[in-house]
Amino acid sequence: MIQEKTKKTKKITTKDILAWMMNNAIFLVLLVLLLVIITISPDFVTMNNFRNILTQASTRIIIALGVGGIIILQGTDLSAGRIVGLSAVISASLLQAPSYAYRMYPELPALPILLPILLAAAVAGVFGLINGFIISKLNVTPFITTLGTQIIVYGVTSIYFDRPPYGAQPIGGLDPRYMKFAQGSFNIGGFILPYLVLYAAAVTLFIWVLWNKTRFGKNIYAVGGNPDAAVVSGVNKAKTIIIVFVLAGMLYGFAGSLEAARVGSATNNTGNMYELDAIAACVVGGVSFSGGVGTVAGVVTGVLIFQVINYGLAFIGVNPYLQYIIKGLIIITAVAIDTRKYIKKK
Repeated sequence: MIQEKTKKTKKITTKDILAWMMNNAIFLVLLVLLLVIITISPDFVTMNNFRNILTQASTRIIIALGVGGIIILQGTDLSAGRIVGLSAVISASLLQAPSYAYRMYPELPALPILLPILLAAAVAGVFGLINGFIISKLNVTPFITTLGTQIIVYGVTSIYFDRPPYGAQPIGGLDPRYMKFAQGSFNIGGFILPYLVLYAAAVTLFIWVLWNKTRFGKNIYAVGGNPDAAVVSGVNKAKTIIIVFVLAGMLYGFAGSLEAARVGSATNNTGNMYELDAIAACVVGGVSFSGGVGTVAGVVTGVLIFQVINYGLAFIGVNPYLQYIIKGLIIITAVAIDTRKYIKKK
């Protein structure tokens, strides 16, 4: 005779529901925003808009993956956007079409596409190295260090950008090969897949392997979760911090080169406030400022959610200045929820 076992089910209380809503409040807010956007303009839900969102999100994913590693280390990077801008200006200035009348370097021959992109990534990596060295060796907080670097990089970019004989004008007339490198696409079964999505996917896979399948990735989480315990366990804290910042800088550099080609030009204000979106996307995606917590999937999801909201707000004609206010509120809300979770666990 088979005896049926009765399963005890936990009764869901109002307190449980409120706790769940509080822990997921940021996603609920974003969902409400998305529903409002769709209600105001049902035309928002189209394949073309979906493709545009993916295209715009691609460079942001690359930037956010750099910022995400730094946040896992209990840090932040306010210089990310300006480093993106410097990289965009460098690569654009070296990859103008030979026939363009207002070239920054009139006598420069047509260069291989990858050479200026690698140069821009290397320059960006140097600024990442500077950030990492100051933070790890001089014990200056990441906020102050990257704030100072942000200002310095903007100054360097502006000096480079505002050069005679043409002065401070957008660097345009880009080489068609360079434009195609970022704006090209594949046709897969009738769906147009932009190259940018493939670049973002490749970087995402690389970072996933780095964070999850290597000793260095384990060291990142160890240093971010408990720096003192990591050092006692034999982890080189300074080396870990420096490498993470250098890698982040190189990712900014690559993203900046792609962004210049995607837009078709670059100025000293390219990349301005991109770090805001990157930080917001990371936090929304579950990367904790408390350190030692975060996933690649979370970062990518956060970027996509945030990009949908950004694109949607612009699509329905929301004032750009009001969009900054909304972004700021999202960041504060996300960090407040994250801090509450951390305090509750302790």
